[in-house]
Amino acid sequence: MKAGIVTEAGQSAPIYSDFPMPVPAAGQHLIRVLASSISHLTKGRASGAHYSAESGFPLVAGVDGVGLREDGQRVYFVLPAHPYGSMAEFCVADEAHCIMLPDGLDDSVAAAMAIPGMSSWAALMERARLLHGETVLINGATGISGRLAVQIAKHLGAGKVIATGRNTASLEALQALGADETVVLTQDSANLQAALKHEFVQGVDVVLDYLWGESAQALIESAAQFGPDGVPTRYVQIGATSGTNIILPGAALRSSALQLMGSGIGSVALPRLLAAIQGALTAAPTAGFQVATQIIPLAQIAQVWNQDNARVRTVLQP
Repeated sequence: MKAGIVTEAGQSAPIYSDFPMPVPAAGQHLIRVLASSISHLTKGRASGAHYSAESGFPLVAGVDGVGLREDGQRVYFVLPAHPYGSMAEFCVADEAHCIMLPDGLDDSVAAAMAIPGMSSWAALMERARLLHGETVLINGATGISGRLAVQIAKHLGAGKVIATGRNTASLEALQALGADETVVLTQDSANLQAALKHEFVQGVDVVLDYLWGESAQALIESAAQFGPDGVPTRYVQIGATSGTNIILPGAALRSSALQLMGSGIGSVALPRLLAAIQGALTAAPTAGFQVATQIIPLAQIAQVWNQDNARVRTVLQP
């Protein structure tokens, strides 16, 4: 079969070539792949850089996708059996890793939406335990995951959604998706602090952070300084596109009810992550969740692997 193959750690991009046909074991399905999305998780696991990556090369890239089981059932699947990733004509996946897809949800949209949709659904429901009417601030809301997070937070009952980002035009566009307030991160430090103070004085119940880095530090300090005394802000760390480390003053924790936590593989049990994906995909057709996609033939995987468009998800089709 044809596949996107990684032969060594740190390889610049998978190569499109032949790979042995997978044979399902007991409890697994042979899946004919219809669509698979390139994500940060996909790239990190393929290169061996992500903390959840499995060892052993060669392997087929891809951590999830949409396909047809042997019985013709259309499913979303995740974590196919190593070394058979989803960026191939066929792969094998455990029965427990397959989710039935609702009618009306396009193959490519489902493949593009699953992982970023899971990131906010799990963070809000499994980690932050969002309550109806609470205020949610999404740090880094202009990317694919952040845009979905705005929509999902509203769908799950957030009373107010605050979106932060660097691009003013992209932030303004989020108002049509449910953002009630926006904060531009590129303004000077005094104005940024004033803008964050305005939000935290009113009360921010949950922060979903896709950026980390300097903006995370500013948010944590603002939550500690300006948040109402004794009222916790649940700060959920999801991604680190703006930096892997911050300086965290101990006083920020001692002087506030701030609760720091992460959300991802390891902090949430796999069955609960699968439940989050199912929740997002099941809700998508009726809730009208939007995600921008570009559909590319699998044969062009090497050419598009390193493209970096923060607002459009690349979906490969065999």
